Amino acid sequence: MILLYADLHIHTTASDGSDTPGEVVKKALRLGLRAIAISDHDTLSGVTEAQQAATGFRLEVLSGVEVNTYFQGNEVHVLGYLIDPRNDEFVTKLEEFQGERLERTRKMVAKLRELDINIDLDRVLELSAGGSVGRPHVAQALLEKGYVSSLQEAFATYIGAGKPAFVPREKLTPVEAIQLIIRAEGVPVLAHPGLVKLDPFLTDLIEAGLKGIEVWHRNHTPLMVDHYYHLAQKYHLIPTGGSDYHGVGHDTCNILGGAVAPYQSVQLLKAAAGKN
Repeated sequence: MILLYADLHIHTTASDGSDTPGEVVKKALRLGLRAIAISDHDTLSGVTEAQQAATGFRLEVLSGVEVNTYFQGNEVHVLGYLIDPRNDEFVTKLEEFQGERLERTRKMVAKLRELDINIDLDRVLELSAGGSVGRPHVAQALLEKGYVSSLQEAFATYIGAGKPAFVPREKLTPVEAIQLIIRAEGVPVLAHPGLVKLDPFLTDLIEAGLKGIEVWHRNHTPLMVDHYYHLAQKYHLIPTGGSDYHGVGHDTCNILGGAVAPYQSVQLLKAAAGKN
C-alpha cells in the first residue's frame, strides 16, 4: 500500500516565505507529496501561481490562508482552506488586513528609530516583495544591518510581544476569523494548537464553527501530536498538519514536508467544504 501525504501549511513570497509559489511546487514534487496548501498570512495571492505550476502533475494545490487573531493577549492563528479567492467579502477583508500590516510596519520602524536603530521602511517593503509585509521582514532588515545575529534575536530583543518596538495588530478574534472563513465557504482550522494553549476554549471555537485542528506541526512534540489527535477524534474535528514552511533562509520551519498529514485530511477538508 502506497501512503500519500500532504503538507497543508506552507508560506511563500506572497507573505513571509522565501520561496516563490512555483519553487514550492517544484520542491513538493521532488518530495513526492500528493497535496499541498499555500497558506500565506492574510493573502490568497500565491495560490493561483502554485496551482498553475502544478498543472499536469500529480500534485493537488489547495487554496489556503492563515489569519492572525488575538485572544486574551495571545496571538492565535486560524487557517482557512478551500476559500473561493473571488469571494468579495473575504477579499475586501484581506485588503484591510494588508493596510493594517503596512501601518503597523511603519510604526515599528519609527519605534526602532527612537532606539537609535535605523532601518529603512522602503527596504522592509522590498524584502516583502509585494506580499504581506510584517514583522519577519522587519527582522530581516535588522539582520541585514547587523543589529541582530538572527531572526529569532530580532523578535526576542526588539519586535516580539512586549519588546520595545512591538506594535499590536487590530484585534480580530478567533471566533470572528472562523465566521469570516465560513461565510467565504471555506473550512476553518486551528493552527498549531500546541503553541497557543487554547484547550479550555476549544468547545467555544467548535460552537463558532471550527471544523479542524492542526495535529501534525513542525513544532509539536510527539506527546502534543497524540493529544491533539485524540481531541480531533473526541470532537469530530478534521486532523490536519503541515511543516509551516517558510523557506531555507529562516531559522525555524525551514524544511518542506517536515511535518505532514495523511492524504485523507485533504479528502475530509473537501467533504467539509462540499467540494468532493
